[in-house]
Amino acid sequence: MGRRIIVIGSGAAGMTAASTAREHNKDAEISVFTEDEYIAYSPCAIPFVLEGKIKDFESIVMHTPEFYKKERNIIVHTKTKVTGVNLEKKVLTTSDGKEYAFDALIVATGGTVFIPPVEGINLPGVFTVRNIADGKAIQKAMKNAKSVVVAGAGVIGLEMAIALKHAGLDVTVIEMFPQVIPRIFDADMAKLVQDYCEQQGIKFVLNTPIGGIKGNGKVEKVVAGDKEYPCDFVIMATGVRANLEIPNMMGLDIGPLGAVRVSPTLQPYKKGRLVKDVYLAGDVIMVESAVVPGPTMSQLGSSAVRQGRVAGINAAGGYAFYPGVLSAFISKIGDLEAGGTGLSKGLAEYYGLNVVEGKATGLTRARYYPGGKKLTVKILVDRDTHKIIGSQIVGGEEITGRVNWLTAVIVKGTTVEEFVAAFENAYCPPTSMVMDVVNLAAEDAAKKL
Repeated sequence: MGRRIIVIGSGAAGMTAASTAREHNKDAEISVFTEDEYIAYSPCAIPFVLEGKIKDFESIVMHTPEFYKKERNIIVHTKTKVTGVNLEKKVLTTSDGKEYAFDALIVATGGTVFIPPVEGINLPGVFTVRNIADGKAIQKAMKNAKSVVVAGAGVIGLEMAIALKHAGLDVTVIEMFPQVIPRIFDADMAKLVQDYCEQQGIKFVLNTPIGGIKGNGKVEKVVAGDKEYPCDFVIMATGVRANLEIPNMMGLDIGPLGAVRVSPTLQPYKKGRLVKDVYLAGDVIMVESAVVPGPTMSQLGSSAVRQGRVAGINAAGGYAFYPGVLSAFISKIGDLEAGGTGLSKGLAEYYGLNVVEGKATGLTRARYYPGGKKLTVKILVDRDTHKIIGSQIVGGEEITGRVNWLTAVIVKGTTVEEFVAAFENAYCPPTSMVMDVVNLAAEDAAKKL
């Protein structure tokens, strides 16, 4: 009998783990259990389906359970809830009373949207943006709606706001922090994104938490501060918390950030001791920062895939570890791109770092080449070590490559002086200025040091 590997969760982490385990162990019996109807899709695509950029929700489903069974010999149990895990006997129980034995278990149960405990939160017309079922429910509500309130101005909230605005709705975004994209963006860079959204006709209510939702049988208005905002439905984009139902059931140690504490091999701890043959990946875990010693959360699809790979290799009997993470991200908000990597100024100061900022604004193409878009780059440097520790970029195009470039720079512990002296940029008039805006921002930081 081959090694029996069970995966709980069918998102990016879970399905990557299952596929990777198969690559590293051809004889293993691999099963996936998920409560979802659809598998192997990215929730990040939901706003773009609603906006009409993507044809329909079926288009974002990469593979079906039938594909995994036929092509990878992986059995996927959809719409199946795991109700128990016995670590001593290595047995998993599902809601229909069936038991499944395992030699290795991977928990990739993801996260759940944080819902503030306010009046009216359970009224019909309050939606989250977590899975295809959510997306389809929002799509149905849009047909007879004129106005919407989006609670939360993070990247998902802003992508949803733009999508709904472009679909013809009146959109108000309510955020408890004094800026959009809080924590991971500095206020000056966030203002660039907010200004763009306001130019599209989106209204913002900042520094004001939602106080309640009112309506007679369905959503009619949202209360925030001392005002009421009429709307036909509400989108709750209020952040994601680790889904701890299964980890708590197993008695695993939870870290200070409210997620499962794991080792570099993605094994959990129970009463301070590593749990053998159990691995976790995705939004459910707390990982190490690559910039400063200490824990962080990296609730990104790209992180989930990398973690799933590590968990899959180890569950299959191999060895792999997950290094510190920078949580490089990119968001497409209408025609604007916003991205970043490493620490924001606020997070750096929280960790006790003394930060120097370098900033530059230029174009994505040579000044004389048609079609260039405005590009603003901010680089953060630790004053004590002179190492680059973070960056944020806002512009009209070609942000991803620059974020990836700076991510590699930070991972390698590069000082800003080293970057200015030795790190070249490729140049061609249709793709960049002769001195890229990233280089200009680094030079600005170096001068301030």
